[in-house]
Amino acid sequence: MNSTVSRRRTLHSARRSRPARQSSGGGPELRWVHDGIRYRVTLAPEVKFEREPVGGGWEPAELSEDVFASTALAIGGAPWREFLEYLPAAVREFLGGFSFNRMAALHVVSRCPLLLGELTRTPALTAFLAAHLTLRGGERAAWAEIGAVYEREGIFGVLQWLGLPASPQTLAILQSIADPDLPCRLLQPLRAALWEPEVIWTLSRAKRLTDEQLVRACHALAA
Repeated sequence: MNSTVSRRRTLHSARRSRPARQSSGGGPELRWVHDGIRYRVTLAPEVKFEREPVGGGWEPAELSEDVFASTALAIGGAPWREFLEYLPAAVREFLGGFSFNRMAALHVVSRCPLLLGELTRTPALTAFLAAHLTLRGGERAAWAEIGAVYEREGIFGVLQWLGLPASPQTLAILQSIADPDLPCRLLQPLRAALWEPEVIWTLSRAKRLTDEQLVRACHALAA
């Protein structure tokens, strides 16, 4: 009797812990709540980011940096692993390099798939693209503009569009950053620091840049 009850409880717990699936059979969804609003990411027929308005149903959503951050606590490893299984291998491998910023990275490559190869080579650039609305200002995300800039001017055009120095040195420094999960608070100071020749010289000497080294470089500029 006790064994039967235990099995039922285990099965019930497993069902509750599984990510919700779409009725269309398109694979698992990622769901979470931020500031009282429910969000989800679906897979069929493509990756879609949605929110649930007050009246019910689902509508397309552009996610803010705060919403991205909330997923780091709300979505555990098991839902992510199941979700990633349904993505192309190149995308899955790219997202596997992120932890805290994984949802932001998924958002970027879903909106700008042409940039996947560039971001795989320079993962730290992903954080700047995810925060482009804050870095550049404006009222709405500019994913189509980013794609157009890349098609016309390549990755150096994208760097310039983000307000970063459009140079091989910038790319080399970004490629040396050890952890692509750059904190949002570091993006604007780092962007400013990369315009300083002394900072560029200091950072370019390191083979692997840690957050602590980046913070010191930004503080040295402020001083």
